[in-house]
Amino acid sequence: MQMSINRTFMDSQKATTGSLPISIKAGIAMAIAMLAAGCSVTPRPYGAAEQQQIALADRHAALADVPPLTGPLTLPEAIARALKYNLEHRTRLMEQALAIGQLDLSRYDMLPKLTAAAGYSWRNNERITRSQDSVTGLPSLANPYISSDRSHFTQDLGLTWNILDFGVSYQNSKQNADRVLVAGERRRKAMHLLMQDVRTAYWRAASAQQLDANLRETIRVGELALSDSRRVESEQIKDPIEPLRYQRSLLENLRVLESVQLELGAARTELAALINVPVGSKIELAEPQDADLTPPDFDMTVERMEEIAIANNADLKEQFYNARIATAETRKSILKLFPGLSLNAAYRHDDDSYLINNEWQEAGAQIGMNLFSLLSAPATLRFSHANEDLAQQRRMAAQMAVLAQVHLSLQQYQSARTLFRRADAIWKVDRRIDEHSANREAAAVKSQLDRVSNNTSAIVSLLRRYQALNQVYAARSKIQSTLGVEPQIGSLHEISLQDLIKVIETSDKQG
Repeated sequence: MQMSINRTFMDSQKATTGSLPISIKAGIAMAIAMLAAGCSVTPRPYGAAEQQQIALADRHAALADVPPLTGPLTLPEAIARALKYNLEHRTRLMEQALAIGQLDLSRYDMLPKLTAAAGYSWRNNERITRSQDSVTGLPSLANPYISSDRSHFTQDLGLTWNILDFGVSYQNSKQNADRVLVAGERRRKAMHLLMQDVRTAYWRAASAQQLDANLRETIRVGELALSDSRRVESEQIKDPIEPLRYQRSLLENLRVLESVQLELGAARTELAALINVPVGSKIELAEPQDADLTPPDFDMTVERMEEIAIANNADLKEQFYNARIATAETRKSILKLFPGLSLNAAYRHDDDSYLINNEWQEAGAQIGMNLFSLLSAPATLRFSHANEDLAQQRRMAAQMAVLAQVHLSLQQYQSARTLFRRADAIWKVDRRIDEHSANREAAAVKSQLDRVSNNTSAIVSLLRRYQALNQVYAARSKIQSTLGVEPQIGSLHEISLQDLIKVIETSDKQG
């Protein structure tokens, strides 16, 4: 008996399964396949060959739009190439573009929600219902009745607008607009730092180029003199202390020269990375002009510098916008405490043959509120006001820091110019000593040790002169960064490299 019941149940299940529509069967099969695929996901690290291929493609993409160097590189061209092709600066530009895209998206959140939906419903038997008498509780005398088709399609088109969500979305859009401005200020700050780094690397590379030939020649002469001294020591012609002292002096000079060579060795590589040319490229720098080797004075008053910095400093302007974002966040917190009013309207269609009206329109309004939000309202408001006060405090701290930077940067520039004048005077004296030493060596009056020592002093003095000049330009860049002054470029994507070089040259001449 039990077996016949089970057999009957299984037959009915087979019959039911067999009566499924093809679309339902396909949907079930697809769901099973997707579930199996999801369960089969395992960690897959990159292989060495695949990673190398991606890295090679990245290198090609990084250098794809970068024109090669066609002549001696000037400082304005180095700055222009860095602004246009430096990868880190490109990242800042993309961050600003992403912030603009986020603002565009947030504007759509203020629109009502228009939703379109379509559905399909199916069941394997009739939807039969009964009713009972509401007074006696007895079953109705009417026969059970069918109330809907086994399968039917529905289509809906609805419009919903929540006034509270609109207010919150409006504040979000204002915050995103300020975040666009914050991203712009961060890009400006990155541009100032990049220009400062390029100037530092350029003058280091210029000093390396200027000193390279003399440095190598002096090291060669020193190595020959050291070899001769060791030969004299081995022959024991003189007192052994005298050649050892001679070697000690030579070795000390060679150590200084090799330290200078090491210090300047990476200058071209750093400059190549900043302007985004292949690392290891042979970069020839233009000979510095006399005006470049004599830094100008800075005649702006500190009061005027403070006014410009308050109006244009990138860090300070960022804090202004952050304070406004915090104020909008407080307004959002207050808005969320109010009840939400929703307005909706919809058009609906159902092809169920048992419906008398297969199409209809409906509209309504609904107001709702989370009553527990009233309990958290005091804490929410305290937190929002504290966040706003913190943003204002950061703005005040940034303003005081900017004013201090104005005075410090001006003092650093003046001190750097003083140090440069002193280094320039020392270099001129050492250069004259080296010239006299070369003349006396030609007359066979001075030894090779004197020649190496005097050359070493002249090289080190010239290096210190370039370093002092570098510090002057770095201090001047620091003043420009603190004041928030930069070349008026516009869009880096639209301006050509040659036009950008002209803009930077004009900006440098104007100071």
